[in-house]
Amino acid sequence: MLLRFVAVFSLYITAGSGTIEYDSDNDFVEEDDGPQLDYKDPHWCHSPGLTNGEVTCHSPRGRAYRSTLDTRCEMSCDRGYRLIGKGSITCLPSRRWSGTSFCRKMRCHVLPLIPHGRYTCSHGFMVDSRCDFTCDAGYRIEEQHSRTCARRGSWSGGQPNCEDTDPPKIKCPPSRLKVAEPGKLTAMVTWDPPKATDTADKSLDVILVGQGPRTDFKEGASIIRYKVYDQARNRAACKFIVRVEVRRCPTLPPPLQGFLTCSSDGNNYGATCEYHCEGGYERRGVSSRVCLFDRNWAGEPAECVPMEIQSDVKTVSALLEQFYEKRRLLIMSGPNITDPDYQLQNIMIQKADCGLDLRRVTVIELLGSPPRETGRIKESLLSSEAIEGLRLSFRISRSYFSMLLLDELGLDRERFIYPMASGELFSYIDSFLLEEEERERLELHRDFCD
Repeated sequence: MLLRFVAVFSLYITAGSGTIEYDSDNDFVEEDDGPQLDYKDPHWCHSPGLTNGEVTCHSPRGRAYRSTLDTRCEMSCDRGYRLIGKGSITCLPSRRWSGTSFCRKMRCHVLPLIPHGRYTCSHGFMVDSRCDFTCDAGYRIEEQHSRTCARRGSWSGGQPNCEDTDPPKIKCPPSRLKVAEPGKLTAMVTWDPPKATDTADKSLDVILVGQGPRTDFKEGASIIRYKVYDQARNRAACKFIVRVEVRRCPTLPPPLQGFLTCSSDGNNYGATCEYHCEGGYERRGVSSRVCLFDRNWAGEPAECVPMEIQSDVKTVSALLEQFYEKRRLLIMSGPNITDPDYQLQNIMIQKADCGLDLRRVTVIELLGSPPRETGRIKESLLSSEAIEGLRLSFRISRSYFSMLLLDELGLDRERFIYPMASGELFSYIDSFLLEEEERERLELHRDFCD
């Protein structure tokens, strides 16, 4: 406000930024000599700027103005940056903005390492950086292979894992053939157990399935298996064959009227077979033969020949001693050669001669009465002293037909007063006089007499 006074003198007083003048006319005048504020100044506030960001302003005076009074500016940051401070500022009459802002570069947290793997990132842990995951040899990525740092500072997806998918490696020893040891049906086979390796695990337990090394294997093929698991339960296995060969000779036939006793399995390499003759027969030739490595028997086969019976001995004891523990005796007695029972029995005995021989039975015939009494073993005649001794020792009558069966010890086992068919006679001998072993040998030679 300007005041004027008129006065007769003038006085100047300085106050603030203006001057007050008193003149002689006593008029009071106030003049402002300071800067005049122009609110319409287009640069009322300093021009706003935002590093790594963008400022969008709206001025009351139009779009062409950015810093006039009451201009409102919106602050936004570039991708990968976060706004710190005011998101909107206004130009105030004090020629200052209503706030400040700046853009800070955004980043994601440091990714943890994954066991048995690694990752590489395109731009570290900054926004839009992509981290690719890889696994060590023998492992495979499960789930996502990469993660990206998003605008809000978080990683996409989940953390992958490296799974052990590579099975262990194991190699078995080669298959092997072993010949059974002499006199045995087995062979000891040895090998070094295989070792397993794995890309992940350093220590592995190898499991044996089957028979182990340094043990005796039976004849034939045996499959040996090994298997191994790693900590991820990946499995590996291998196998090989152990074959044991028993070298065999052709089956050695027993001698007629004899038998064999063989060691081991009878005809395998190293087995020994001994020749034995039935009672009343003697061995001619070697006592035993051995199966050789070339699958042939050593030596030549032996045979059993009838023993030489001395029929002209003077005593019954001398006669019977020749058969003791060797042969059984069937003593057939008749009043004369024309006796019908004797003739019938004689016919049946002749037909059963082979079967009796297999059962080690020797037939003695006694016929008639002194002085024309005769006794014989096949075509060999007995002395009268031996005939009399037999009749007295076993109470054999001259007046009727009878048969007496003696065992190998010379004991009276059965008497027959009627003719016996060969089948009935054999049945009795097989049931009551033969040992189990003899019955088995008899079964083997049963077809011999057909």
